[in-house]
Order: sequence, then C-alpha cells, then structure tokens
Amino acid sequence: MARAFLVVMDSVGIGGAPDADEYFNGDTPDTGANTLAHIAQACAAGEAEEGRSGPLHLPHLDGLGLGAACRLASGDDVPGLEADPTGLWGAATEHSRGKDTPSGHWELAGLPVPWDWTVFPKTIPAFPKEISQLAADLAGTEGILGNCHASGTEILKDLGEQHVKTGWPICYTSVDSVFQIAAHEEHFGLDRLLKLCEDLAPHLHAMRIGRVIARPFGGEPGNFQRTKNRRDYALTPPGKVLSNWVQEAGLPVHAIGKIGDIFSMQGIDAVSKGTDAELMEALAHKVDHAPDGGLVFANFVEFDSLYGHRRDVSGYARALEWFDAALGPILARLRDGDLMILTADHGNDPTWTGTDHTRERVPVLVAGQGTGEIGIVDFTAVAASVASHLGVDHPSDLRSFL
Repeated sequence: MARAFLVVMDSVGIGGAPDADEYFNGDTPDTGANTLAHIAQACAAGEAEEGRSGPLHLPHLDGLGLGAACRLASGDDVPGLEADPTGLWGAATEHSRGKDTPSGHWELAGLPVPWDWTVFPKTIPAFPKEISQLAADLAGTEGILGNCHASGTEILKDLGEQHVKTGWPICYTSVDSVFQIAAHEEHFGLDRLLKLCEDLAPHLHAMRIGRVIARPFGGEPGNFQRTKNRRDYALTPPGKVLSNWVQEAGLPVHAIGKIGDIFSMQGIDAVSKGTDAELMEALAHKVDHAPDGGLVFANFVEFDSLYGHRRDVSGYARALEWFDAALGPILARLRDGDLMILTADHGNDPTWTGTDHTRERVPVLVAGQGTGEIGIVDFTAVAASVASHLGVDHPSDLRSFL
C-alpha cells in the first residue's frame, strides 16, 4: 500500500496572493509581501550574513521546484533558486478569510474555514472584562498581566520579572484569532499553565477565538527563554478533514509537531513533538520505518515562530538552509510509490513591516510522483491529492492534482 507524507513549512510563503490588499500589518496592506523571494533577494545582496553567507542555497527544495513555484505564484525574482524542477511543482491559493495557522492547515486538510474569526482590538486593555476576570479566576490570581497585543518575546522582557514576583499570568494576543498565556514553568508551573489554558479554551472557542496558546518559559530576569512545551488549544474543525478520512479508512495517521493541537487530535493516532531538529529526526524515522499505508502529517514551526515574527532575515535563511540540508537524505530514502508533499500555511515575510503573518500563496512541491507543473491550485487540492494517493474517499468537489 502507498504511504503519504504531508510536510508544512510553517510560513514559507511565495507571494502573489490575489487578495493580499485586504490583509494588513498595522496600516500597511500585505500587497507585495513575498517571504521566500525577499529572503533570497536579501541573501543575494549580502544583507543576510549573520551565521551564514552568500546567495540562498536550497538545492533539494529548489530541485523539486521551489524557485519555479515562487515565480509562478508572484512573478518575483528568486536569485539562487533557478533549478529545472525534478518533481511535480506548483503553487496554492487560500480562500479562507484569514492568514492564521488554523485557517491554512484546515484548508490544506480539505476544509476551508466557513466563518470570519473573532480577533481582539488593538486597544489596552484588549480583552473584555469578563474574559480577563475569568482568566484570573481560573489561574487563582487577583488579575492578569499584559492584556494587549504584543510580541511573545518582547512581552517576556517587559513583564517576565513582574510575573515571577506576582504570580499573575501574562495574557496577550496578536492580529490572529488567539489568546496567549505565558507563564514560568517553575514559578507558575507547567501543569498549572496547561490546565489554565484547557479550562479557558471552551469559553473563547464559543466566541470563535481560534486558539488558546500556552507559552511556557524558563530562565531568570534578563534571560527568559520560551521552552519547547508550547501547546495550542484549538477550536475543533467544524467538519471532517484529511486525517479523519484516512483514519476512517482504517489507515494510521501520525502527527509531527503541532498538528495534533491544530486539529484537536481529530483523526490522529499518535504525535511526535519537540524542536524542529527533533521533528526532522521523527520525520526521518517515519520515512525509514513507517509501514505501508497511512499518513504522516508534519509541521515545522520555527521558520515562523523564531524568525518570521521577529523579522530576522538571516535567521530565516539559516533555517531554510538547515531544513534543505536535512531534507535531502530523507528524500533519497523515500520508497517507490511514496508521496511527499511540501507546502506552507501562509507567509511571514521577515522583510515586511510589523510582526504578523503576511497573506501569500504557498508552494506545493511533490516528491515521488514524477515531474511537471501542476499550476496554481486551491489549498484543498493538497488534501484531495493525498487522499487520492492513499485510495481514500474524499469530498467529490475537491480536485486532486495527481
């Protein structure tokens, strides 16, 4: 039986979204944002030299068609990525009204989001009084810290020491439909933080807030660092998705990274978590040892969380080059008949203004299924193609590119 590997390179957008003018970072529309092309252009200009040097070097991804996909999606120049593709390649356009993680992943899994998410206003305070009070009550504290839009790393610098002294959780949001809670793993307690998020999530999901995110951190004042124990408590998808289709066909589904959280474990049998380096090891293990049949669904988040939101062009380029080098041996070990799709869920252009995601098309790179251009497809075509490859029933209105 066939095997399928669906790998999401979180935020590796390629520009060209036809509705980018409807999405904003502050007062600036996302028109012209292009995560991959702008990184490649910065590298070629010698403007991304921290921890790396020279033009962007992604031989394996480019060999599958990454540079070609970016030019197809946007028409932008992608210096250094000019290979003749050896895989199936194309680009995908999102139709859900959002540039957030659940919208992108749900649609890639065959379910466009049928509503507009609720977002919190860019005011101080950002949250309704009843939500702030509920968070404090569930935490067993007199109040909360933050209550604003903020960068997750900057708010630790601003409020981490006060959190340690008071014990109050740090609550903040972004342009996405999220309620994030940061707390120190030792002083506040990891289990306590996870319980707080779990208890609060149903109330926020009822408001169509997409995710409550636990953001544990450690360290001392002046050196607070997020840990790898993040957890997303996401609203359950309102219908069946790719993982359900596969599981209900009697095939196993293994999630790598935050996929289990994004889909509220719908249709997922087992999960591997960790840093992106640990997740790459998990992916390699599955390629080497997973039995015939079934789906491995992976998300590599650090492009987005460590470099995109922080507008770190050199860091993003380093991460892409690390990912490409690690991916090469894995691609070489795919079995005859395997399908591996590499794609993304949205953009996060590190050269752009602001700190939020950018509305972009995404690459669709296919290993193990021949060579050729698939053109510009819908996000949902990814799910339909995986299902078709595995011989699994899927909604008839979703078109496969295989």
